[in-house]
Amino acid sequence: MSSTGLSIRQLLEGSHWFAQLTPRARDQVLADVVEQSVAAGDALIRHGQTALWWTGMLEGVMKWCTGTSDGRAVTLGGLTVGSWFGEGSLLREKPVEADIVALRFSRVALLPKETFEWLHATEPSFGRFLLQQINERLHWFMGDFVAHRVLGVEAQLARALVGLLHPWLHPGGDRHLQISQEELANLVGLSRQRCNQALSQFKARSLVRTEYGGVTLLDVDALRALSVLP
Repeated sequence: MSSTGLSIRQLLEGSHWFAQLTPRARDQVLADVVEQSVAAGDALIRHGQTALWWTGMLEGVMKWCTGTSDGRAVTLGGLTVGSWFGEGSLLREKPVEADIVALRFSRVALLPKETFEWLHATEPSFGRFLLQQINERLHWFMGDFVAHRVLGVEAQLARALVGLLHPWLHPGGDRHLQISQEELANLVGLSRQRCNQALSQFKARSLVRTEYGGVTLLDVDALRALSVLP
């Protein structure tokens, strides 16, 4: 994840779907997309609100979460630099069913719903991209559901770390993750203490290296093996 973030043009030029658009469509996207900042702890959008944008991450870290009236919360996943999200709510034309909350100061690119729908209707490559992305996200969510019920804390953390390198959901990720241990605990849905204990085990086995505000994955294959579902 980039520590300095991206410009809108950098995000688009690095996005697989944008490169496959016709020149006219690329020009329209560049004309319509806007930038918005979200302070740490604030929500980009709340459960029950109507989605008016398709969103790409320019900078920061956000989490996809939901909760109950008695304070119980469930983290559904993380959103990092390079990620595009929100297509499900736009396609369903129903209010969003989760909160998107910034874990640190974040910047996002917002593509209006009208432009998104125009791309979906006129650009076949865009429709194919959305189908693949939704399939990848569904597969990840299903695996995450199982992981939180059958895997131990270390395996859950290993899965989350490897997941931040997912080529579709986190295309801007690399082995050095600009993420604090508190942010990581938030994304995994663990207490900071349990997350730090698991990280300490990984450090002792030379699987990761931690530094202020970051985690470097030293042995991705070993972490992936730890996170395999039974």
